[in-house]
Amino acid sequence: MKKKTIKVVAAIIRKDNTVLATQRGYGDYKDWWEFPGGKIEPGETPEAALAREIKEELDSEIAVEQYLTTVEHDYPEFHLSMDCYWCEVKSGKLTMLEHEAAKWLPLDNLRQVNWLPADVKVVEAIEKSQ
Repeated sequence: MKKKTIKVVAAIIRKDNTVLATQRGYGDYKDWWEFPGGKIEPGETPEAALAREIKEELDSEIAVEQYLTTVEHDYPEFHLSMDCYWCEVKSGKLTMLEHEAAKWLPLDNLRQVNWLPADVKVVEAIEKSQ
């Protein structure tokens, strides 16, 4: 049986030489780390979805700057297709409304948290881009 594909976007929010990692506070992957983002709604562009999701999750406005990669990953329950973009905060204080924790990780040491499997592929793409 073919798995359902879930199309999402992820923000690699950059500040100086760090990026924001957020810790899931719910679900099967509770306590794992991820780049913030979420599902693309019908008729939404990836960039618009990312701006909306960051407003909902972190109460902040971001500038979606540059496409980095698309990650394809098979989880046991579904197939994930995740478009990832470099972003910067335009306004807001990155208030965690849905996550358990957040950390600014140095670009040269991103592997200090337990990333979700799909997000490990994003970390690899970031490392290659540096």
